[in-house]
Amino acid sequence: MSKPLLKTDFPELNLINRGKVRDIYDLGEHLLIVTSDRISAFDVIMDEAIPQKGFVLTQISRYWFEQMADIVPNHIVAMDVADFPRQTHPYREVLDGRSMLVKKAQPLPVECIVRGYVSGSGWKDYKKTGAICGITLPTGLTESQQLPEPIFTPSTKAELGDHDENISFAQTVELVGADLAAQIRETTIAIYNRARGIADTKDIIIADTKFEFGMLDGKLIWIDEALTPDSSRFWPKDKYRPGGPQPSFDKQFLRDYLETLDWNKQAPPPPLSAEIVAKTSEKYLEALKRLTGIDAPR
Repeated sequence: MSKPLLKTDFPELNLINRGKVRDIYDLGEHLLIVTSDRISAFDVIMDEAIPQKGFVLTQISRYWFEQMADIVPNHIVAMDVADFPRQTHPYREVLDGRSMLVKKAQPLPVECIVRGYVSGSGWKDYKKTGAICGITLPTGLTESQQLPEPIFTPSTKAELGDHDENISFAQTVELVGADLAAQIRETTIAIYNRARGIADTKDIIIADTKFEFGMLDGKLIWIDEALTPDSSRFWPKDKYRPGGPQPSFDKQFLRDYLETLDWNKQAPPPPLSAEIVAKTSEKYLEALKRLTGIDAPR
């Protein structure tokens, strides 16, 4: 197995952004997105890498982008290094399996979140107000219960180190306009409904997920990642028991561990033991295997 990748260093390429997980290079006509093995929780990047995580996220995104191509166009140009511009080829060993060449789009200033179950920050909001992002829900729901219908609960897109903030649909309209707000809501729910049906056949519940969209030549395009364990809550169907938190194939495992520590959720992060790192990696690898049938290279 290749060494876990905390960050890339390609001197001949133009690095324009290093986010929580992805390093983005401007290649002129297109962007090169490289998915590292970094992991963040509560918007703080951990010091330890999670082995194979970047490979898992890239391959799961590839799978879902292909599944949804008839619902909305996506930003993928190529995912095989052989099809990337020549200047990237010296870095083939690092890029292989964890990178994508993508179109340049203008990102929308909202995270498009869809929830099919009451969990996470949505559960906290519901307990306080009986609503999520201004959407009033039936009374008496329990934690992790399935909602009657999926709901669109957007948030702002925070800068690195800041927290996303949930916003109402009316605020989304203020940010992007009524027509585009309606389009992203409809598209978000359509993708989720199809993905939820596909995942169900693989014994996975997708409790919620978030998407990013951009504009390219005046049209909506799906960008960033697609239904990964970083952007979604994946629950094993056979262990689903509403009424409390669920076991998961995503970084909720890490969040739950961090909640047991005396940590204020501010940088610097606490150190992660080898056991926690290994178990987190196993969660990601199992999600990849269940969804796509792919085993990560060892």
